[in-house]
Formats: sequence, structure tokens, C-alpha cells
Amino acid sequence: MPELRVISLDEVSKHNYEDVDKSCWIIISGKVYDVTKFLNEHPGGEEVITQLAGKDATVGFLDVGHSKDAVEMANEYIIGQLPEDEIPKSAAPSTPSGAAGGKSTIIKDFTEIMTSPTWTNFLIPTTMGIVIYVLYKTIFH
Repeated sequence: MPELRVISLDEVSKHNYEDVDKSCWIIISGKVYDVTKFLNEHPGGEEVITQLAGKDATVGFLDVGHSKDAVEMANEYIIGQLPEDEIPKSAAPSTPSGAAGGKSTIIKDFTEIMTSPTWTNFLIPTTMGIVIYVLYKTIFH
């Protein structure tokens, strides 16, 4: 991959879907993406992206749990990267659980798992359904 041009936070903030010809730039993990042409194609609707236009969207992007294909597709829209000293802390690489982070990392990881969309939208309701089914079969049969 060719070296990316360096784009300041100030420049990214100008592309907030209001100022520069309705352009929409976002930051994900320190990289700058021009997603203006993708807005109409985004499965979640353009509002999801435009509310983060000109800002760091790392947390929002990662929390949604995009597919591997979506992550690869995002690479088509990379136009640059932030200077090292301007990369937001939310975009900084995290320490893997069990590595030098110790107990606080484990608690943080558990909290992230419990609040992730996968956990709250699928696993908890599925587990509750199984428990109710087992109780029903045990009590009434």
C-alpha cells in the first residue's frame, strides 16, 4: 500500500457534511476516510455516518461489529492518516486481555463484552429463551 498523506484533525473537521460541499470524512483508528460517495449505500442509512462526519468514528464503527467484508470495503475510502500526535485515544491500539494490563484489563474486557451489541442483542435473549424452555418442560411435564 502506498504511503498515506497526513491529514490534520482540523482539515478533517471541515468535512463535516455541512461545510465543504456536503463532503463527509471520518476517522477510524487514526486513518481518514472520505465516505461521501458511500453515504447512499450504507445499510444503516446515511444519518449513522453523517452524525460522525468530521470526527473520530472509531468507537462507533467498532461497537457495531462490522463484518470482515465491511472492514475490507472501508479500505476503498481511505484518503490519509492523522499525524501521530493527533490520533485520538479511542483509536489507540488496546492491550490484549491477559497481557501486561492485569486485572483492570480483564474487567474492562468483560465490560466491553457485556455491553457489545452481539452480547446484548443475541446471547442474552437466547440464553433467557433456553432457560424459560427448560423451566417450562421441567415444571409442566
